Amino acid sequence: MSKKHTKPTHPHLVTELCDEGARLYASALTTGRVARAEVEPAPCLLEFALLHPDPDDPNWLRPVPPSSALAQRLHPIEREIQDRRRFSVELTDTFEPFMAISTQKPPTTHAITVLEGFDRIDAALDVAIAESQTEVLTVQPGGGRSEHNLSKALDRSKPLIDNGIRVRTLYQHTVRHSQRTFAYVERMAGTKMEIRTLEELIERLIICDEAVAFIPARDDRQVALELRHPGLVAYLTKVFEHLWARAVPLMEEVPYGPASHGISGVQRSIAKLLIEGHVDEAIARRLGMNVRTCRAHIAKLAAALGSGSRAQLGYLIAKSGILGETEDYSEGDTRD
Repeated sequence: MSKKHTKPTHPHLVTELCDEGARLYASALTTGRVARAEVEPAPCLLEFALLHPDPDDPNWLRPVPPSSALAQRLHPIEREIQDRRRFSVELTDTFEPFMAISTQKPPTTHAITVLEGFDRIDAALDVAIAESQTEVLTVQPGGGRSEHNLSKALDRSKPLIDNGIRVRTLYQHTVRHSQRTFAYVERMAGTKMEIRTLEELIERLIICDEAVAFIPARDDRQVALELRHPGLVAYLTKVFEHLWARAVPLMEEVPYGPASHGISGVQRSIAKLLIEGHVDEAIARRLGMNVRTCRAHIAKLAAALGSGSRAQLGYLIAKSGILGETEDYSEGDTRD
């Protein structure tokens, strides 16, 4: 016996009934039935139980009254709404005694709050940014942002911009190679958003109205600190302003200065970190690039200076004068 092949369905919601399905259902309601063969182009009518088999003739289908079909679909929705209402009442009843206690004295504002988990961090950021009145400052280390992160930034920034709040953001020079970043900037054109870049940034920082600041508390960024101590926030604001004064507006060219020994500005930054003893991964992270790109720059730097080993490279960097320094570094002065 050969297998009977059924016609594949054409997926859509019952709220988006296809044209053929709507026509056949209306026809069935008018005439009282419809031939099963006619319904083949619209299998949705059977899937949504808008038609059922005619008990007198299996070759025909009878329509389910629209009032019955509607009631059948509304019932679970109304039950869910009732459950949600009941849950909201129970939730209110649970917290009402504690609300009464908290209203007896002003709420305590902690100088430092530990936020664990991305959801809690994002929720605290959303509240602080939504309450901002004048200015939001952000430091975003790393290279080009992912589409997801830029979308989140857009969602957070747009309400601020619409309310006339100034937003200043520091990225690293590496974002200048990201088309997504420039597309994001174009969407913010004509607003109070300003973006500048630096060669090197240490960690993420967000400050709202010089009243609350957020910093990561762990390298994986799953734990953050919400800081509300006026002295701490004022100090971090000064750090931001110091970085901002040294940074270059995104739409301006980075003034790396004349190349020395054929060594670029990026490679000079890598050279400085190398002689300070940083490993490749740390250098890449601080300059907002991947480790492979960082090592390619180190190889070019070694070739330009004629270095045959990592230890010798540190010595040659110090002696070459490319960093404008006169300190004498020994060949063993590395922490790699």
